[in-house]
Amino acid sequence: MAPAHSHAFALKFISGKYQGGEFPLRADTDVVIGRSSDLDMVLVEDMVSRKHAKISVANGRVTLHDLGSTNGTFVNGEKIKQARLKEGDRILIGTSILKLVSGVSTKTRDMDAKQINEQLEEVAASKPTSGVMSGRIEEVPVPDLLQLFATSKKNGVLNIAGEQEGRIHLRQGRVVFASIGGAEMLGPRKAFFRIIAWDTGRFVLEQGASERFPRELEGTTESLLMEGLRQLDELRRFQADLPPAIASLALERPLGAPLRKLSPSSWTSCSACSTTARWEPSSTVRHSPTATPPRRSCFS
Repeated sequence: MAPAHSHAFALKFISGKYQGGEFPLRADTDVVIGRSSDLDMVLVEDMVSRKHAKISVANGRVTLHDLGSTNGTFVNGEKIKQARLKEGDRILIGTSILKLVSGVSTKTRDMDAKQINEQLEEVAASKPTSGVMSGRIEEVPVPDLLQLFATSKKNGVLNIAGEQEGRIHLRQGRVVFASIGGAEMLGPRKAFFRIIAWDTGRFVLEQGASERFPRELEGTTESLLMEGLRQLDELRRFQADLPPAIASLALERPLGAPLRKLSPSSWTSCSACSTTARWEPSSTVRHSPTATPPRRSCFS
């Protein structure tokens, strides 16, 4: 017979002060979460209430209850009073994002609540910046992060660093501006749509008042995400027929026809490349696999 803990659940900290920590959930028990030192799970940060939330495990079901917290409890971006959890659900409490996972590591399996909390504090103490919301977008995709921040009305700048560096500015949870480092000609809307498609990298939320921009994005975070994900789905349908995002573009030489005879779409591509990258004067734009890679492709 398998041991009783073989189908146990645990809460894995995937963002925030305690990122990397784990709290096992025992069968037929309640775990009270908050800032008070006499609770089962102690999260020492300002945005967590003294008694913030409770998790109940009974008959194989895991249920989360908000205990009237000041800043709220969120599951997958939605503010809740009570919610039944399933494996993979993400919980936001204060600046911590916790993920419900199946199985308990051997390291915490036999620890009591006091020992687990001591280990969580060791995890927090090992980090250079305490209380900063950070993690990896492999664990929490950018759209999921933005839904969480929108519902909890976060202010600040979401920095994402991978192959490129992106910044998304938030004001009361609403996306007001976005930029990608090294792409000065890229507008905030296009930068936002590109960033939400990234699937690897590290994120850090620098909380604070958002600055003002001459060209701010309009609409709700939800509407921007819906439009961006719709465009991403369309792109994936024909992505196999496109050259790589870092491919060089060049003009054929000699010119086969005057530039004035280019179609509007070809002229737009030509104009974009000439203003955003180093290009080769070589009438129609083509993918050049042998051309010297540009400093920045108009598709990068």
